[in-house]
Amino acid sequence: MSDHAILAAVDARRQDLIGLTQDLIRIPTLNPPGRKYREICDYLAARLIAHGFQVEFIRARGAPGDSDLHPRWNLVARVERGSGDCVHFNSHHDVVEVGHGWTRDPFGGELDGDRIYGRGACDMKGGLAASIIAAEAFLNAKPDWQGAIEISATADEETGGYGGVAYLAERGYFSPDRVQHVIIPEPLHKDRICLGHRGVWWAEIETHGRIAHGSMPFLGDSAIRHMGAVLSEIEERLYPLLATKHTAMPVVPEGARQSTLNINSIHGGEAEPEAGYTGLPAPCVADRCRIIIDRRFLIEEKLTEVKAEMVSVLERVKSQRPSFHYEIRDLFEVQPVMADRDAPVVRSTAAAIERVLARSADYVVSPGTYDQKHIDRIGRLQNCIAYGPGLLHLAHQPDEWVGVQDMLDSAKVMALVLDDLL
Repeated sequence: MSDHAILAAVDARRQDLIGLTQDLIRIPTLNPPGRKYREICDYLAARLIAHGFQVEFIRARGAPGDSDLHPRWNLVARVERGSGDCVHFNSHHDVVEVGHGWTRDPFGGELDGDRIYGRGACDMKGGLAASIIAAEAFLNAKPDWQGAIEISATADEETGGYGGVAYLAERGYFSPDRVQHVIIPEPLHKDRICLGHRGVWWAEIETHGRIAHGSMPFLGDSAIRHMGAVLSEIEERLYPLLATKHTAMPVVPEGARQSTLNINSIHGGEAEPEAGYTGLPAPCVADRCRIIIDRRFLIEEKLTEVKAEMVSVLERVKSQRPSFHYEIRDLFEVQPVMADRDAPVVRSTAAAIERVLARSADYVVSPGTYDQKHIDRIGRLQNCIAYGPGLLHLAHQPDEWVGVQDMLDSAKVMALVLDDLL
């Protein structure tokens, strides 16, 4: 069977692709708190069963965020024929909050020209729809295939993936003896193959002081002033050090090819007043101050060294301020991952991009993490990439959209990958 038959089968499903994407957007799977997860899984199950897939519903009981009010439901659908490799398309079904600034209904799935608008349109319900259309077109056009195709819709990627891919990986769903090739249709653009992502370390740093009356601050010890010294040390010494660290990973955008640190938040002294409170604050010296740091690191760095750099900052401040005391608490950490450019799924996707788009694929690495971390680190499956339609900078923005032609082209690429690997 030629490429033409597969590509024509995708083209014939254009209206179906539009309708599927709109239906998915109209299910408001907001995370947090985790709404409508079972509803979207039920919708997808009905469609995939009709195309010969067997489906499983897996609730991530005990995972962060899981509750009877907001259960963490995941769907894994599989169709197989004879022996052979398994190609797995994994998409998260959750979307982030709407936010402000929309000019269209965030859950309307409005089609305007080539664009479908809505929260999750590009991140990543458009990619989920494209992978389903790719699989259905392939099954229709290629009756003599061998192996297995899986499609999963998983929870909580936007909050770490622990109620989704991590939970499934811990239970063997991404073990190399079950699945051999994984594509995650994140919105990296249709001519890019994302090989992996940088590492991340989130931590909370707290400085300690002693409360006293604000009119006599010399009787207390300001934790905020201590934190100011920490921030000054970060500015003067740590940021310049990070600017010298560069990677051979093809991270986009260019600025993310160095190590980075973001101060996510700072909290010190009295709590924010309740809404509507019109009184003045009490005069107190702050006895606690906390910051949350978001450190992104490179595959050339070791996490132990990354943490040691921050401890060095704190210890230097401690050596200069006799009453300085601090605590540092790990919140979240992920090692960098990167698939080999010669991995089978990479080579197949690159060849398909060239056939569909008549240009060579770009190879990139994401500045932030996504669910490849769990497939690689827990599932021990390294033959995994992100590839899908949409523009990453539109994710989490007002008036988020995905292009219909981009979805069609990406679906063609994914269908040809199936043809090559199966």
